[in-house]
Amino acid sequence: MNDAKRYGVGLLVAAGKAISIAIRQLVFRNRRKQMMIKSKERHGKTVVETETALAMAGFGNELGELKNQTEKERFKAHFLDRLKSLHGKTLAASSDWERYSALASVVRDYISKDWIATKQHYAEKHSKQVYYFSIEFLLGRLLGSNLLNLGIKDICQEVLDELGINLAQIEAQEEDAGLGNGGLGRLAACYLDSMASEHIPGHGCGIRYRYGLFEQKIVNGYQQEYPDNWLKNGYPWEYRRPDEAVEVKFGGNIRIQSNGKTEYIHENYESIMAIPYDIPVVGYHNHIANTLRLWSAEAKLQNLVCSGFSRDDCQGTVDYTQTLQTISTILYPDDSTYEGKVLRLKQQYFMVSAGLQSIIRNYKAVNTDVGQLFNHIAIHINDTHPALAIPELMRILMDEERLGWTEAWDITTKTISYTNHTILPEAMEKWPVEMVKTLLPRIFMIINEINERYCRELWGKYPGEWEHIHHMAVIADEQVHMAHLAVVGSHCVNGVAKLHTQILKEQVLADFYHFSPVKFKNVTNGVTHRRWLMLSNPSLTALINDKIGSHWIEYPCDLEQLMRYANDAGLQQDIAKIKFQNKLNLTRHIKEKYGVNIDTNSIFDVHVKRIHAYKRQLMNVLHIMDLYNRLKDSPSLDITPRTFIFGGKAAAGYFEAKCTIKLIHALADVVNNDKTIRDKIKVVFMENYNVSLAELIIPAADVSEQIPTASREACGTGNMKLMMNGAVTIGTLDGANIEIRDIVGDENIFIFGLTAREVLDYYWHGGYNSWDLYNNDIRIKTVTEQLINGFFPQGREEFKVLYDSLLYHNDRYFMLKDFASYVEAQNLLESRYREHKVWSKMCIANIAHSGRFAADRVFTKYAMDIWGVRPDNPVRCDCSENEFMSFHHTGCTRSNQSGSIPLQ
Repeated sequence: MNDAKRYGVGLLVAAGKAISIAIRQLVFRNRRKQMMIKSKERHGKTVVETETALAMAGFGNELGELKNQTEKERFKAHFLDRLKSLHGKTLAASSDWERYSALASVVRDYISKDWIATKQHYAEKHSKQVYYFSIEFLLGRLLGSNLLNLGIKDICQEVLDELGINLAQIEAQEEDAGLGNGGLGRLAACYLDSMASEHIPGHGCGIRYRYGLFEQKIVNGYQQEYPDNWLKNGYPWEYRRPDEAVEVKFGGNIRIQSNGKTEYIHENYESIMAIPYDIPVVGYHNHIANTLRLWSAEAKLQNLVCSGFSRDDCQGTVDYTQTLQTISTILYPDDSTYEGKVLRLKQQYFMVSAGLQSIIRNYKAVNTDVGQLFNHIAIHINDTHPALAIPELMRILMDEERLGWTEAWDITTKTISYTNHTILPEAMEKWPVEMVKTLLPRIFMIINEINERYCRELWGKYPGEWEHIHHMAVIADEQVHMAHLAVVGSHCVNGVAKLHTQILKEQVLADFYHFSPVKFKNVTNGVTHRRWLMLSNPSLTALINDKIGSHWIEYPCDLEQLMRYANDAGLQQDIAKIKFQNKLNLTRHIKEKYGVNIDTNSIFDVHVKRIHAYKRQLMNVLHIMDLYNRLKDSPSLDITPRTFIFGGKAAAGYFEAKCTIKLIHALADVVNNDKTIRDKIKVVFMENYNVSLAELIIPAADVSEQIPTASREACGTGNMKLMMNGAVTIGTLDGANIEIRDIVGDENIFIFGLTAREVLDYYWHGGYNSWDLYNNDIRIKTVTEQLINGFFPQGREEFKVLYDSLLYHNDRYFMLKDFASYVEAQNLLESRYREHKVWSKMCIANIAHSGRFAADRVFTKYAMDIWGVRPDNPVRCDCSENEFMSFHHTGCTRSNQSGSIPLQ
């Protein structure tokens, strides 16, 4: 039956069903009324008792079916009507994108009711509001997530099935929102999801990037960057709010005048309007919808001049508008130039100024006492990018609300908290004093005063210790140190894994910790199991529900109950079947997109993350080269076939990382086309890695590569997503890998390499020479020489920068030092994989313990321990208590979450 006939028949069927439903409802009401009358006459039963009897008699089920049927028909009618009203087309004539657009519009209707009700509820309850500032929010596609969280995915699926529409095909029409790049943005998105699902009044604040970071295309093995035009067809989940726009000021000068009280008047500034776009964030099955507010830069209307008498006016206006809009055009402008640095600084101030002005305006609409702001508002800055929130809030409180410094500083420090995400020196943001002073004159005055007062406070504790104070100053060496500003201006500073927090306290921010130890906490990162298990891996979700029930969805630590069945051969086989199907799905995608045939029975070894030297994709490549060399020497070598899957973007200006991508492709060309190795290894790089691609790759992964240099990775969350889907980690003792090992046990993870203590000892005291390893390990000498000796057809100079980094720059990230240990761990991994029962048990252990890393638990800890927010409903992060759960360590809140660990 073609679409037109199906649509016509569908209308007749719908009408028939509507009549049928009406008749059934009438019959049911009459039967129900008669039964209640007879029950009252014969037994004197109450209405409640009669309702119970009705339910037991099966009428409750019939009523539920009627309700679902009615809702389904209503949903179908809305969808078909919306398709006509939005696009003026019948179902048969519409495209997949038009169907997606209509479906998203219908889902928006469901969301908007909850969104309005949520705002009213928060206002009536005078709930303390949390605002989470982040330069990135990597949301992924929202249609599937919204359907799941609203509880209408099954109804939608049934409706589309009846109409002959594939839901997955419709979902694929949605562009991933270009609002982030990697872990920072994905983490922020997970946390928004968890706040809404845990009834926490929490909202996001960021920038609406017109072209995101970039769209990665691989051309002849080289990364090419193209605009990520994710907004080309609009974005159905956003609501533009021009009536709530605010003005952000740059440049100019500050005139100081005194009329009994000093006033700071900003003059001759550049004015930019910040227009908010709101995206509702839907909680899971709880009718909560919080808000992600994104700001777009636009020209102030009064500044737009285009008279008919002057062509120069019009051209000037166009140039002016385009210049302003660059603030919200792309994420992370190239900062290798002065202009790029200025644009980054502009972005950061634009975000915090717009966000804070909006927050204060909304607060004052219902609260007259700004002095109580910290009792009603919590502001959290996700890394140092939003650190200018501290002086900006001071500016608003002093210059606009007329508070004195002492009171404004007290409010600011009680309101703002800060998460540190890195210990890499190059990632600790610093801005030239002259740049800040020129671009943000009033903000610089406030930062300078913060620095002066803080240094005087330090002098009181460390008199005469100039070097010590200089090391802690907010302004030093003609630089504004943003991490120092964030620590000084916050009431709480947290790391994102136990090891990371310990390094902050003992090394990177040790002076600040000793001065204010009470400020420092640890909150290990987490991921939302709704997207990374329920949405990404529905077959595994269904299997878990069948085995232990669905209680774990709201109480994710209850996944631990799977350990009861770790030795169950039936469960092991079922999980293996699901993994195979997921691998088959990925295999087909790789074949269709890249033309590479891979063995679905091979080990899928997955290394997907931002390309960076410390994440050591290069070390993985060197291991593959060594494995290839062994196969060339012994073609009959008995190994389990292995498919190495890479994905990730390199920063546009990061030449070494882009060279690593080229090397992966060069190796793939050699390995994938060498028939003598009998397809025992394959290498695939999947371009333009994003959330949607991750949802395809992660459920198919057998092995999770988490191999950064110990001490360099703050936490990592890819490790959590992969273990949640049954992948087994091979990794260093870094970030959350340590906590994963502590929970799953040494027998369910593969650990190798230097410890954080050993790495830091080398950094502090020296003693490492990569040439020693080159000269004493023939495998290392061979693979490093192959980078430059013509082994790759690209020539001897193509990968010399990588060769030099390993030897002439002394292998800064200890890839050669960890190489032998890494190869040994890989060999052990392969032998374990051959033992199917052992491997299946390892997979189950990783799935079962992944609930410990659910973002719901994490954000409940933030809410209670840092923000002073108490959710309306009981928190769902504590595991259920029973004998089995008490016997097995689950890592939930009743265990010691805040305890530190020694550097290993």
